[in-house]
Amino acid sequence: MHNIDIPAKRSLGQNFLINEGVLDRIVEAADITPSDTILEVGPGKGALTQRLAKTGARIIAIEKDRRLIAPLRALFAAHPTVTIEEGDILGLELSSWNLAAGSYKVVANIPYYLTGQLFRRMLELWPSPSRAILMVQREVADRLLATPPNMNLLALSVRLFAEPSIVMQVSRGSFRPIPEVDSTVVRLDIRNTDEATRRMNAAVLTLAKKAFGQKRKQLTATIPLETLLQAGIAPTVRPQELSVEDWLRIASTVQ
Repeated sequence: MHNIDIPAKRSLGQNFLINEGVLDRIVEAADITPSDTILEVGPGKGALTQRLAKTGARIIAIEKDRRLIAPLRALFAAHPTVTIEEGDILGLELSSWNLAAGSYKVVANIPYYLTGQLFRRMLELWPSPSRAILMVQREVADRLLATPPNMNLLALSVRLFAEPSIVMQVSRGSFRPIPEVDSTVVRLDIRNTDEATRRMNAAVLTLAKKAFGQKRKQLTATIPLETLLQAGIAPTVRPQELSVEDWLRIASTVQ
C-alpha cells in the first residue's frame, strides 16, 4: 500500500505513530478475530488501520481531519471491511453502526487533549466496548493505574467500568513529528454494565468529584459523618486513600 504524504496538523494534536513494532503490539493486544468490529479513533495516515484490516475484522475508522479522508478512502478502496468516516468522535452517534454493548473493540492512537473526554464518553455514555487499546501520554497512564493511597478521579472512574493494564511503554521517537512526552499503550478490559450498575457508578462519580475537588481535606468536608460511619469508612481518611469498593459502599449508603 502507498503512504499518505500529508503533514501533521498541530491544532489537532497530530503525532503519527511510525514504529512498526509498536503498531504490531497494539493489534496483538486487541486480540482481534475476523468476526470482530473495531472502532478506530483517529486513523491518521492509516498505518495502524492497515494492520487492523489484515485481521479480516470490520473496521470503522473515524477521522476528524478532512484532508485525510479522501487519501484514506483511496488507500482502503480494495478493503470492503474498512469504513473511513469523517467526524469528531466526541460528537458522533454510535447508533448508526449498530454497536451494541460488548460487540466491538476500540483501538486508538488519540491526540492527548482528547484523552479525558474520550474515556468519559466510552465508559459512561457509549454502549460498552469489550476492550479498548489506547495510546496515552505516559503521565496519564501512571494516573490511570494508580491505587490507594494514591487514587485519583481518573483511576476511580476507569476502574468502576474496566480493568486497566499496561501493554507497553512507547518512546517519543516512535512518532512523527516527535512529541514532547513519552507514551504508554494501555488496555482496558471493560465490563458490560447493566442500567442499575451505571446508575450506581454515576452516583459514585458525583460524590467523588466533590471529594477530589478538596482532596487535601478529610472526607467529612464533602460527605456527612453519619454516611461515612454507616459505610464503615473512617472519617479521617482522604479521598485518595479509598478503593473502588469503599466508594461503592458510600454511594449505596447515600441512596
